[in-house]
Amino acid sequence: MPEAPARSGPRRRAVLAAALAPLAGAGCTGEAAWRTPAPGAPGTPGAPSTPVGPRDALVMVIRHAEKPYAGGVGRDAQGEDDPGSLAGRGWRRAERLPRLFPPAPGSSLPRPAAVFAAGGKGAAAPARCQQTVAALATALRTPVRAEFAVGAEAALVQAALAAPMPVLVCWEHSGIPRLTRALGADMVPGTPATWPDRHDLVWIFTRRRGRWSFRELPQHLLPGDV
Repeated sequence: MPEAPARSGPRRRAVLAAALAPLAGAGCTGEAAWRTPAPGAPGTPGAPSTPVGPRDALVMVIRHAEKPYAGGVGRDAQGEDDPGSLAGRGWRRAERLPRLFPPAPGSSLPRPAAVFAAGGKGAAAPARCQQTVAALATALRTPVRAEFAVGAEAALVQAALAAPMPVLVCWEHSGIPRLTRALGADMVPGTPATWPDRHDLVWIFTRRRGRWSFRELPQHLLPGDV
């Protein structure tokens, strides 16, 4: 007796979808793994109330680029003297910062999907932080989020972890330990207690399955970088 033709009803389509699901997820590594979930996916606004753990996160932290030495004067974006702006070497670092990220040849860091820098008024750090990431933000075609002042690290971290991943934060060095504590990563093995007297580092905090890990990379953007 001839075999009956296969049916393509709802049950068969559901079986095929379940079989193909693992193949669809294969190869989702590298930068693609940090893309923002689609609307309605678990853990996103409007999604079903299925209990989920903390979502994966990758937060890169840098200090603003070089400031003037004591008694020196920085330059603002228009080239005017400004003690609250970057020094000449700081501007050169800022111009080369996009080289750290794809599609630059040899880049070893993931391309940021969101960029934060210190904001507020009445202090030098916000201007320097925003100047440091200005060229990068232009290359990424993304705005610099500067609504948080130094001292508001808890609010900054809350916004950063809700942003598309990966995230880059440019901050004043004295506030970076507070930022690390706000992430909940200050006790991770290898995490320094304070930021060293350097401008050529990237701190990378990665959270997977609710656990943070830490690594530090040199920028190697300018002569003299260690």
